[in-house]
Amino acid sequence: MNNRISWDDQRLFLAVLDEGSLSGAARRLGLSHPTVRARIDALEAALGTVLFTRSARGLAPTDVALALRDSARRMALASEEFLRQASAPAGEAAGRVRLSVPEFMGVEVVPAMLRPLRDSHPGLVVELALSNARADLLGREVDLAVRTVAPEQEALVARRVAEIPLGFFAARDYLARRGRPGSVADLAAHDLIGPDRSLPDLEVAARLAPDLGPARFVLRTDSHPAQIAAARAGIGIAVIQVPAGERDPVLSRVLPEVTVARLGVWIVTHGDLRRVPRVRAVFDALVAGYSGV
Repeated sequence: MNNRISWDDQRLFLAVLDEGSLSGAARRLGLSHPTVRARIDALEAALGTVLFTRSARGLAPTDVALALRDSARRMALASEEFLRQASAPAGEAAGRVRLSVPEFMGVEVVPAMLRPLRDSHPGLVVELALSNARADLLGREVDLAVRTVAPEQEALVARRVAEIPLGFFAARDYLARRGRPGSVADLAAHDLIGPDRSLPDLEVAARLAPDLGPARFVLRTDSHPAQIAAARAGIGIAVIQVPAGERDPVLSRVLPEVTVARLGVWIVTHGDLRRVPRVRAVFDALVAGYSGV
């Protein structure tokens, strides 16, 4: 095996692994398809092994490729962290900060909190990663995260900043057409927007009203931004974070006396980063922003 394997080759390997095809990796890296093919061939030759085989769905990783995946991923995360740290002038709240936020909050809540941050720290660049999956803070996949579950790892620093109620909302024109339910039982006569396969969301629905399960949902999606968009479009009644729903002029709260659940919110970072100026500035901005939610 050739021991002189460059990081660029490992990055390309990871792109093919993630995308499942040479063409997908080429688009992601801004390279041509033949270039990616030639470099993967050269990497396999240098390693003395086969990394991918062709399948009906594209390229299938071999057992060797799967065994190498975690090492390549750690290299990618370390490289990204290196670039973020290098982007910040010493002692200044400037440079790149990568922030993981649940999908709904990243669309409907957090952007408004970033405006005053931009005004006070124009040298900051926020990389906003929207995902309901937990980003790896210990592995430095991101610098900060907004989470709805308290972290348990001792190396992480967290601050609980809010407890957001969830309630029923529908478009005003939907309620004008279909009437306003007077009780949870009345929801059975309405069009409901709900989760598809998300077990936590399905469990919340089951606890509130066991008879109003997925079979009664006229639109099922695990995307919370898609749920509020469907409610705005007048498709039916959805469960939405109350502050976001009440700010929306298109929506009206249904059964305002009913709180479906309460969502705890924590701002989390790695203990080693809490005093880094660029990270601290974003952390403080989120704390201030959620204090007004």
